[in-house]
Amino acid sequence: MIGYGDRARIQCEVVRLFRETHPDLPPLNQGTISKIEAQYREMGHARKVPSKRQAVVDDDTKLNLLLALEENPITPARQLARDTCLTCLVSVYSCYS
Repeated sequence: MIGYGDRARIQCEVVRLFRETHPDLPPLNQGTISKIEAQYREMGHARKVPSKRQAVVDDDTKLNLLLALEENPITPARQLARDTCLTCLVSVYSCYS
C-alpha cells in the first residue's frame, strides 16, 4: 500500500496514520483501504468514479420501439432513438436480446 511520500506502508499503518491525521473524520477500516488500493492499482487514481446506471424506460416506450422494429427491422438505431425520444437504446435492446 502506498502512503505519504515514497515509503510503502502496510494497510494497518495507513489506517493508523489516517486516524491520527484526521481524528475528526469517521475512521477507515481495512476493507475500505483495500478497495481504494485496488482502484488505484487498476485505474491509476483513487477519485470516486460515478456508477453507470441503467436508463429507466417505461413499458409504453419499449412497446413503441418493438413495434417500430417489427415494422422495419433494418431501421438504424439513431433513427429509432430520435423517433422514440430515447437517448440510450442499449438498455432497451439488452432487455429483449
